Amino acid sequence: MKKNRDMVKRSPVVELAHAHITKYVTAGLLPAVMVAGGVLDANAQKPGGWKAPFIKARGDAPNILWICTDQQRWDTIGALGNKYVKTPNIDRLVREGVSFTNAHCQSPVSAPSRASFLTGMYPSAVRVTRNGNAVWPEAAPLVTKLLKDAGYECGLAGKFHLSTAMARRPEIRPADDGYTTYHYSHSPYQGGSKNDYLKYWLDRGIDINALKKQNGYVPAKYHQTTWCVDRAIDFIKERREWPWQFSLNVYDPHNPLDPPQEYIDRYNIDELPAPRFKESDLKEKSAFNNVVFQSRPKKYPGAENRRRTARYLAQIDMIDENIGRLMKALEESGQLENTLIIFMSDHGDMLGDHGLINKGCRFYNGLVRVPLVFWHPKKLMQNLRSDALVELIDVVPTLLELAGLPVSGKIQGKSLLPILTGEASADFHKEHVRCEYYDKSSNEGGKIAGGTMFRTKKYKLALYHGHAKGELFDMENDPDEFTNLWDDPAHQQVLMKLIRQSYDASIEAFDKGPEKIARY
Repeated sequence: MKKNRDMVKRSPVVELAHAHITKYVTAGLLPAVMVAGGVLDANAQKPGGWKAPFIKARGDAPNILWICTDQQRWDTIGALGNKYVKTPNIDRLVREGVSFTNAHCQSPVSAPSRASFLTGMYPSAVRVTRNGNAVWPEAAPLVTKLLKDAGYECGLAGKFHLSTAMARRPEIRPADDGYTTYHYSHSPYQGGSKNDYLKYWLDRGIDINALKKQNGYVPAKYHQTTWCVDRAIDFIKERREWPWQFSLNVYDPHNPLDPPQEYIDRYNIDELPAPRFKESDLKEKSAFNNVVFQSRPKKYPGAENRRRTARYLAQIDMIDENIGRLMKALEESGQLENTLIIFMSDHGDMLGDHGLINKGCRFYNGLVRVPLVFWHPKKLMQNLRSDALVELIDVVPTLLELAGLPVSGKIQGKSLLPILTGEASADFHKEHVRCEYYDKSSNEGGKIAGGTMFRTKKYKLALYHGHAKGELFDMENDPDEFTNLWDDPAHQQVLMKLIRQSYDASIEAFDKGPEKIARY
């Protein structure tokens, strides 16, 4: 007769082990398990609907705190050359980590950029090439799903934005994004009860929109950045026996540029630098006024530019203070040494450069170059600055390798791990980087809504599809992108070569459908 496992007599050793397991489970020091028969069930339910998995990640796989700001330019970190911004905590990440000063996003607007860096694939490969899509097309798994399947517990606070957050509030989540903790707030002021940030404070008697109307800003205590970090700290402090990943996606320094007043007051506005602008920009950049963008070239008064810069930097200062809170929480919980911190942004902001503000279908440095810092002093190099060309799609294969997980052949990024560990030179990573913006639905009224950037170390090519003119900049001799060489006779051979290379790279990047498994 087949015996019930509860009837089987256990040895004294098994009885002792069973007693200890039961004690630790009861104390919350081990995942929820089925101990009645002395058999651990690694798939037993964890409160909140997640199952403690069989761990597939490497035994020394780090926790991952992935901080992504919104619309932050590359040149906004104190330790990397900005003498005005106040970022002591990000500066610490730079000093004790690896910073990439030539990192490029894959789209100058949010949704395609985020779709790209969460999959390790170009926007065209995952079919998200614009903002406002109805749904996430499920063209590739997010890295957070891959981490979850390997044993990570994944959480998010703040923005997500893989599909429309305007027509649908909240946006429709992917079928499996890997997140089991999910505090959604696309932007601070929209969504009502569907915005977890607004609802959190409304449940406690605080009307965020009323505060904003009353003050012109939301006080730091109630600010969305503070709320997102509070949710991250709650997650970090949970006790668990498996690694975790948390996506901290604050909305700042995105417009409307409304930081708490005390942060603005730290700045002497008259001392702030002017944007990169020449009178020639008004004519040169106006040649592309029929290309979709959120502004047109304009000569702004100096005071207006400086006030804008002060508000922008003040929002970054507030983000930095909250990063200090995160570091303290990691240290107090004993997790700092085994946590990888990534600091980056989805894209930049023109901030007055060339007479433009905000974003759209352009590829100037202010938009496509972003911060990218990796911090894990126990495993990675310290105080290393790399000027190599890198892309945000390179983050996914890097994370998978750090966790000891396989990297699919469909992933188009290239792991940064050799540079991070000092096994490869920090001077070179890729021959070229790319950026894309394709939105055929915005072509109404004669507007051009498609563009591709192809950048080598020396040259940057910007093609606006359907426009007779493009842009070619010598990035070594003209790093601020004032002189367009598109019509320069001396550069026609270079131009044709770069157009061919850009075309070849675009063809290589697009979605080629399911995996090929046979000759026909």
